[in-house]
Amino acid sequence: MANVKVGRRAQYAESTRRALLDAGVALFVERGYGTVSAEELVATAGLTRGALYHHFDGKQGLFEAVFEEQEERAAQRVVAAMAAHQDVWRRHSAGLDAFLAICAEPDYREIVLLQGPVALGWDRWRELDRRHLGGLVLDDVRALRESGAIRPHPDELVAAAVFGAITEISLAAVRAADPALAREQAARVILELLSGLRP
Repeated sequence: MANVKVGRRAQYAESTRRALLDAGVALFVERGYGTVSAEELVATAGLTRGALYHHFDGKQGLFEAVFEEQEERAAQRVVAAMAAHQDVWRRHSAGLDAFLAICAEPDYREIVLLQGPVALGWDRWRELDRRHLGGLVLDDVRALRESGAIRPHPDELVAAAVFGAITEISLAAVRAADPALAREQAARVILELLSGLRP
């Protein structure tokens, strides 16, 4: 009987957490982090302020959790896109295309690219972004070097350059007058930058 109660408590805690995350995504995307209050978040989730502070320690903690969930999903999709190809250049191109497509989606664009730096601060935003996607870029660069597709430079330095380029160019693309065209141009620019390291 005790195990059943523990299981129900865990289910309730998870459903409470999920309701807050869903409310956070909806309101942050629709209205922006700065204009959404803690009261609105808990009212939308049908919960109390106590639940918000218990699970996330307030509005900013909830935003960070929403942000990380977006990043985790993005990383999984990029990995899946790359896994469909054996050739290292095609893997790189597929991962890049997948990421730029994700950047165009409203939830990711608003929460990660537009609101993330403001809500979390630049340093924390970069730290979390690197945590989820930086490793993928490093693995990609290492695979390119090991296959002989690019000249042997320190993997960490090349990955930092590529990651920085992807970050900045994705920010520019989502603010462009024609985001679809900007994404195509962004992909070409990054591929040509990396092609400059070919033997």
